Amino acid sequence: MKLGKKIFEIIFHARGGQGAKTAAELLAQAALLEGKFVQAFPDFGPERTGAPMKTFVRISDEPILTHEPIVDPDVVVIMDETLLGIVEVSKNLDEQENLIVNSTKDRETISQKTGYVGNIFPIDATGLSAEIIGEPRPNTAILGKLVNITEVVKLESVAEVFREKYLDKIGQEKTDKNIQAIEKAYDSI
Repeated sequence: MKLGKKIFEIIFHARGGQGAKTAAELLAQAALLEGKFVQAFPDFGPERTGAPMKTFVRISDEPILTHEPIVDPDVVVIMDETLLGIVEVSKNLDEQENLIVNSTKDRETISQKTGYVGNIFPIDATGLSAEIIGEPRPNTAILGKLVNITEVVKLESVAEVFREKYLDKIGQEKTDKNIQAIEKAYDSI
């Protein structure tokens, strides 16, 4: 893991139906594949599709003994930029930690909106997904960006887990396109 902590913690902020829970599970499964200890769990109630929600992921090389929600993340992932004015997304992020935002806006605009002055990584994950997969679902593309920035798991592990989990469900073509979106986001600047 790039930041060298014992437990690496991530919060995904999204709206219900955007695939944050799926992205967290894929990341956790990739970490398990690499022999790491993980936790991945959502924080939502009876909200409907489109309601704000969050998902937590912990990854460690040692057993994880804590089970409460994450309050001091190493990375915050925003899957819907409309949440920037609604949710306090940069709470407890210091300047060495990372904020990844699904947005076409630049770093300065996002910094002004959030008040966060650390490492901001905008990526048009929705646009990338629409272009490659044919659907505006940001979760796979943003997962590629997250893996690139954090190195918390290997890109190959994420692709392998995605293929195992979804090949029979969505078919070869869509599986390949989703993996292509992950890889393209990983390679994006």
